Amino acid sequence: MPVTRTKQKKNSRLRHAEYYDMQCAFDKLYADSKNGKIFASLMDLIASDENIKLAYRNIKRNNGSVTPGVDGKTIEDVEKLSETEYLRIMRAKFRWYKPKAVRRVEIPKPDGRMRPLGIPSIWDRLVQQCILQVLEPICEAKFHERSNGFRPNRSTEHAIAQVNHLVYTVGLHFVVDVDIKGFFDNVNHAKLIKQMWTMGIRDKTLICIIKEMLKAPICLPNGEVIYPSKGTPQGGILSPLLSNIVLNELDWWIASQWENMPMHVLTWLADRPRQLKRTSRLKEMYIVRYADDFKVFCRYRADAEKVFIAIKQWLHERLKLEVSEEKSKICNLKKQYSEFLGFKFKVIRKGTHYTTRTHMSDKAVQRETKNLIEQVKRISRPKDDKDEALMVCKYNAMVIGMQNYYCVASCVSQDCAKIAYQVNRVLKTRLKGRLKKQGSYELHNYIGQRYGNSKQMRYVHGQPVVPVGYVQYRIPHWKKKKVCKYTASGRAEIHKNLGLDMDILLKLMRNPSIGRSIEYMDNRISLYAAQYGKCAITGKLLDISEIHCHHKTPVHMGGNDRYENLIIVHYRIHQLIHATQTETIHKILAEFDLTSKQLAKLNQLRLKAGLEEIS
Repeated sequence: MPVTRTKQKKNSRLRHAEYYDMQCAFDKLYADSKNGKIFASLMDLIASDENIKLAYRNIKRNNGSVTPGVDGKTIEDVEKLSETEYLRIMRAKFRWYKPKAVRRVEIPKPDGRMRPLGIPSIWDRLVQQCILQVLEPICEAKFHERSNGFRPNRSTEHAIAQVNHLVYTVGLHFVVDVDIKGFFDNVNHAKLIKQMWTMGIRDKTLICIIKEMLKAPICLPNGEVIYPSKGTPQGGILSPLLSNIVLNELDWWIASQWENMPMHVLTWLADRPRQLKRTSRLKEMYIVRYADDFKVFCRYRADAEKVFIAIKQWLHERLKLEVSEEKSKICNLKKQYSEFLGFKFKVIRKGTHYTTRTHMSDKAVQRETKNLIEQVKRISRPKDDKDEALMVCKYNAMVIGMQNYYCVASCVSQDCAKIAYQVNRVLKTRLKGRLKKQGSYELHNYIGQRYGNSKQMRYVHGQPVVPVGYVQYRIPHWKKKKVCKYTASGRAEIHKNLGLDMDILLKLMRNPSIGRSIEYMDNRISLYAAQYGKCAITGKLLDISEIHCHHKTPVHMGGNDRYENLIIVHYRIHQLIHATQTETIHKILAEFDLTSKQLAKLNQLRLKAGLEEIS
């Protein structure tokens, strides 16, 4: 069970469910939930050996798994256990569940304030992961289409695409900006349990376990212990799903006021429901939500004002939540910008029509500028050449990550030009004499392909420095309705769309192999891009933890770190290439159903390494 610990790949959980033969069970839960089934016996599935092993597989790569809870234990302590012992402990947890205290820490927010974060013990996180895996398909079937946060196969891009559609296509130019005051700290426990019951989750043992999780004591940094009567701890694995359950009722209530309002009309009028609704007293409104951050779009100011009052009253009476009066307002998009998820958008007239203008928010511009300048300062005072290469790699990852996130803003090039102006001044000042305009970079490399034509490209000791201002706008797209991890056709769509995983590429850039040359680190990234994240032997997509870079001609036999001497393979295939013991070879071969072609490729690598072929 134990393997080397690293961060998790975005879509690896889908593959893990398939490995542990749980996907059929999850698909059935999703289909049954769609059909309105009541789930009164979920604990058998939650506490099954396969689900418990899947929870370990999913959680061991999480960044938070290395963070200790109040008991000081991390995933490393779990890794030392045998599979039998691990299963025995988890089954005992489910039989009589009493969570340990949640460790409270504070992390800085972008605006300088501190955000409280709750860190459960590693065993409580594993229990939460087991529950999450079973509850997620049930809840996914009931969630609203325009809820985008903390959900599989959804992102901020989908939320921005929905905003653009409502503003530009539908023509709704009044926005109700609502900020819920301390949402995660004020979730009403009794209301949450009722909402789960309404969704069909009626396993009483499971409900009791979730109640215990919500009431787990919180250990403050000063040692004081408090016992919460409301709220879900930010940092808990189950908290994002629970927050979506709470606000799902809001999504459907707003939809019921206009979109889903039934219209009983004559057949010959059935093709004009929107026009008929406008002649009524109904208020046209649509919600776009990402976690607890949401906006409601209206056609007229009078409607927006009434909707604003109704939402505040509804949140207070139904969910026991308060709205922040200072941060909540009504925006006329023809006159002012509205901010959402680090973007700001406004409507401008273009000829006889209106179009949407989207920028990075002012706070986002300031934050990204500050972070990049700080990274440049680190590059300017490296410990040695390897440290300099590492700092440049991290700088490039920061720039690419920023551009990938904000490229769906129509004016992203203008915003990045502002950031580039300030960052480039610091680059020239701090790296004077080391920053060169000329440098060689292979065209097969991802950075070379993406930025090779830019005149803004600079080099530090041959290492490329990615240009901040070289970015291109990309139209944000809605999530395809076919895409769903809990249906066979939806998964086929996901697998079809999986290309180069930018999350893994950025992680490889931020976490170079210790003790390796700059050339090796650079070529490893190039190979990952060239092989589309797949193993060169099996052709399967690789998780970040499965990526190994193999020297075709070993270093001790005169091999080097050049691109043509390296290849990306699965870590177990890498072990198979170098294996000499018959028992080890048979054991690894049993894990992979290699074809004759794949075995031939493997044997070529073994021969180059001076080893015998495998028959």
